[in-house]
Amino acid sequence: MKYHILPLAFATIITSQAGTPAAEPAAPAPAPEPWIKPILDIRARFEYGDVADPLLDSATAFTTRERVGLVTKDWHGFSALVEGEFTQAIDDNYNSSSSPTTSPNNPFDTQINDPETNELNQLYLQYKGFDTQFRGGRQRIILDNAAFVGNVGWRQNEQTYDGISISNTSIEDLTIFYSYINRANRIFGSDATGALRSFAGNVNLFNVNYRGFGDVSLTAYAYLMDFDETAANAGYISNNTYGGIATTPLGPVTLYGEFAFQTDTDSSPAFKPDLAGYTHLKVSTKQWNTDFNLGWEYLDADFVTPLATVHAFNGFADTLTGARLGLVRNPGISDLYISHTTPIFWGMKFSQFIHLFGDNNSDFDYGWEYDAVLAKKFNENFLAIAKFSYFDSDGAPGAPGAVNPAPFDTTRFSIELNYTF
Repeated sequence: MKYHILPLAFATIITSQAGTPAAEPAAPAPAPEPWIKPILDIRARFEYGDVADPLLDSATAFTTRERVGLVTKDWHGFSALVEGEFTQAIDDNYNSSSSPTTSPNNPFDTQINDPETNELNQLYLQYKGFDTQFRGGRQRIILDNAAFVGNVGWRQNEQTYDGISISNTSIEDLTIFYSYINRANRIFGSDATGALRSFAGNVNLFNVNYRGFGDVSLTAYAYLMDFDETAANAGYISNNTYGGIATTPLGPVTLYGEFAFQTDTDSSPAFKPDLAGYTHLKVSTKQWNTDFNLGWEYLDADFVTPLATVHAFNGFADTLTGARLGLVRNPGISDLYISHTTPIFWGMKFSQFIHLFGDNNSDFDYGWEYDAVLAKKFNENFLAIAKFSYFDSDGAPGAPGAVNPAPFDTTRFSIELNYTF
């Protein structure tokens, strides 16, 4: 028996471990985050524009834009970002500014606001900590749907701001935002001057959002904009705006309501009224995999939004942008619109919009517009967009002394490819 004990013990050990898998190799530790990361945003766009003004020719623009920058890793809550913006015109048969006398090329072509430029787009120091984010320097600011404060991201040269911004989320479901800016760097490029280059002044932006009532979102804001008087606006764009937004689902639809009023400031011209109102109502629903929207946006006469991303409102032909921004006097805008967005084939999305435009009397005598957008997202980096818009003007309205801010038929078409990294 003693000769069989060792082999039996050895066999028992082998049998007991036969079903035990080999230990998994330890997962490699994740690569440390680099101290500095690159920023790259490239866009190439062809755009055609035609305004039926007998003094203007149609225009074509083939432009490329690069945003190149660096952002640092967070260090004890601190980080920094620097970004340059560079636009080139390969085909420059267009007027690239809002003023023919200051346009660097082709002043009698239709306006397409993508000038060649090389400039500092953003440069800021940021701190995050204690449920607070602080930024100081040149920065992008977009509030809510950008109807009052935005970056004009549609154009090649975006709008950024010089100042400070603070956002705090210490209270659950409550976001408090404040910003002080003394300059809005506009979209007309580094060669522009005066109000085309920037809107300077003292601007205080307050925005509070609360989401503690389930799916209901409530926002209150106060935008106090006291701009320097310039030859371009003579104080007309200065304003104090107070308003609120409520969004809530109701059965199969989502309701959006926004109301605001605007008062003049010490720098406002005498003819500007003491009080002007704003209303935006919208009903949205998703049916058959398609998003539908029915809305109405209304601006009283002399109600202006000089820092807005106006391309997102009142049609993609941009016929009412001057009046809405306050670059020309706004006789009032009423916009009744309907839209839908649906997926089609090959992962593309197709959107259509119809607008009926009128003045503050809601007579809808400015005209109508049809817009269509086709978008294809290839992956997280590549996005292609084709956009068509046609505005049919009814000419100057019949009211004595009234002026239609968009008296000419306008056609625009663009196709672009975007790459971000």
